[in-house]
Amino acid sequence: MKALIVTVAGMSARFSRSAGEQIIKCLYHTNSMKESLLYTLLNDSSDIDYFIIVGGYRYEELCKTVREYFEKFSNKILMVENPYYKRYGSGYSLYIGLQKAFETEADEILFAEGDLHLSTNDYKKVCNAKKSVVTVNRDPILADKAVALYFDTSDKIHYVYDTGHNVLTINEPFLAIYNSGQVWKFADKNLTEKIYSQMEQEEWQGTNLVFVEKYFTTLRRDEYELITFNNWINCNTIDDYNRIKER
Repeated sequence: MKALIVTVAGMSARFSRSAGEQIIKCLYHTNSMKESLLYTLLNDSSDIDYFIIVGGYRYEELCKTVREYFEKFSNKILMVENPYYKRYGSGYSLYIGLQKAFETEADEILFAEGDLHLSTNDYKKVCNAKKSVVTVNRDPILADKAVALYFDTSDKIHYVYDTGHNVLTINEPFLAIYNSGQVWKFADKNLTEKIYSQMEQEEWQGTNLVFVEKYFTTLRRDEYELITFNNWINCNTIDDYNRIKER
């Protein structure tokens, strides 16, 4: 069985500023809810057995909308609330998402941030992969938008991200650098549970990349796949969302 964790707890301040009103970003659309980022992702996840949606900001509104417009997926959806979405970083949403995923006894866990647009073909590569998966994309690596990942001289993976969206810094030699696709697959159930149980609560209060990096640095390079997304948009603003229709 496969579980997909989608984290949508944040307030999406940049997206709302660009829209001129407060918005739940994953539900935004111009014509139909079927155009929203969340609906599109779930609709492309036909092989997934459980959808674990971690909300926080305007959580009751999120649940109401999912009940009303996502009936097609209702037998798969598990809603989870992150009550600390204002205090903690994205790591805590992943923490409670993994907790719920373990309850489903899924053998494989996929994790996607909820503000992404992916092509169906690219996403299917992740769903169908036999190994764990790290994703990258072909967009430029810009400090104000990107989550970068690089391989050090020992071929171990590291993530770089500036919460202030100003400057990215790498303080060591590296073999390669990529723009992260911000979708992952954890195919080793035992390793996922082991790292989850070993992390301190303070670590979960930071970025979700803490868990991600711990998981993939534990694996050898031949134990996971690096999949490149050819059609990928991180929707930080309304302009980003509108680019979807241009492709």
